[in-house]
Amino acid sequence: MAQNIEQWYKETPIITRSYLTLCFVTTAGCALELISPFSVYFNAKLIFRKFQVWRLFTNFFFFGSLGLDFVFHMFFLARYCRMLEEGCFRGRSADFLFMLLFGAALLTCAAPFVNVQFLGSSLTFMMVYVWARRNEHTNMSFLGLFNFTAPYLPWVLLLFSMMLGSSPVVDLLGMGAGHTYYFLEDYYPRMSGRRVLRTPGLLRALVPDNRG
Repeated sequence: MAQNIEQWYKETPIITRSYLTLCFVTTAGCALELISPFSVYFNAKLIFRKFQVWRLFTNFFFFGSLGLDFVFHMFFLARYCRMLEEGCFRGRSADFLFMLLFGAALLTCAAPFVNVQFLGSSLTFMMVYVWARRNEHTNMSFLGLFNFTAPYLPWVLLLFSMMLGSSPVVDLLGMGAGHTYYFLEDYYPRMSGRRVLRTPGLLRALVPDNRG
């Protein structure tokens, strides 16, 4: 069992593996009281007035207590983050990282207006949305109750989350960020012949593409 987990971890693409590791370490550190959630949550005043700039990043790594909800979020993060990186972003690690950074920037700009302190779930939902739009002919099933195609997956998950009593704000933020990226990266270039989003050269230098 341990060898299977180790093998799965080593075979996971670099960006997905790095993000999963940061999420697990941060959440576990808070659960073990090695880190305080109050030191990692998003707070615009502390970031810009007290220069606690690490909060711009750490709020994406915390997923609450180590319970079923954490397992649920890690499953979706590992599944859809990996499928994106191994699918439409295969051999383009820098482009994939740029997508995540672009989404994180959008979510960060929106967070002060909706009073959300942790944006990791929204970023995960963004990945689900982008994967769903880029795999529009994939057939899916929800708990064996009904079938649908991939583009409806974010809406199905949103309704299910609301049925469980969760606020739709976090998921809607992710869908908004995902749709903005999809529109600018996939739809707008086909419509206008111009690309708006381009991965910076510095990011390509830091994260070399593996096209092998």
